[in-house]
Amino acid sequence: MLRSTAAGGVRLKAELLQKTGSFKARGALNRLSALTSEERKRGVVTWSAGNHAQAVAWAAAEEGVDCLVEMWQSASPFKVEATRGYGATVDLSSPDPAAAYERTLEVVEEEGRIFVHPHSDPLVVAGHGTLALEVLEDVPELEVVVVGVGGGGLVSGIVTALDGRARVVAVEPVNSPAFSAGLAAGKSVRVGTDTIADGLAPPFAGELPLELCAGRVETVLLSEEEIAAGMRFLYARAKLACEPAGAAALGAVLAGKLEAGPRVAVIVSGGNVEPRKAAAILEEQ
Repeated sequence: MLRSTAAGGVRLKAELLQKTGSFKARGALNRLSALTSEERKRGVVTWSAGNHAQAVAWAAAEEGVDCLVEMWQSASPFKVEATRGYGATVDLSSPDPAAAYERTLEVVEEEGRIFVHPHSDPLVVAGHGTLALEVLEDVPELEVVVVGVGGGGLVSGIVTALDGRARVVAVEPVNSPAFSAGLAAGKSVRVGTDTIADGLAPPFAGELPLELCAGRVETVLLSEEEIAAGMRFLYARAKLACEPAGAAALGAVLAGKLEAGPRVAVIVSGGNVEPRKAAAILEEQ
């Protein structure tokens, strides 16, 4: 936990320094460690734009389990190579995220692999909730947690762990509103995605997170420039080399959409961004 005086004294939970560069390692390891001996022999499969992919690949290597990751043709080459670097097999045959998800379900049916879902597995969600327990240890007077949201795995873990002890505000790109659309509809709905924050751009939010967060989470939508401004601030003032998805939560505070202060914890996760993409965003003012 860091404190940023320049951002109004908020506390920054630097999950980009976590193993594999994001909070995703928490849930992935919790899920993989719970596999039975029979399930370990079958191997695992997951579906991800990159951060969950890397986390599952790493956790599988730690647990000695074969891992297949379904990504798609436009996925970040930087994240694809990192996932392979942890030992996973990566399938890029799908044209888009929705098709890759369908392919994942086919693999489960055809090969019997265990699907480590990025946001709708209770053990994954529980693993992510450990982040909130750590925040409470450092900030017992906590009043607000601000967190970027995509499919909802992290925010649902935070809500569950906090159990009403602080407000939870989920921040997502206005161009990728899967979570807020799902809350409004009362169920998972498919949305279009067009954002620099690829880690917050699933085609739909998870049914389990939506169920856990209904009536318990506030939502804020952020423009692309507001996300980029958060990223520039974290690089320049907090010395945190985050990706756009990791900067969204602070971007909401900087844009004046949320209050600041020492009882506000902002989650900064993750830190996996192609250097050229980061440089392009940082150069724009």
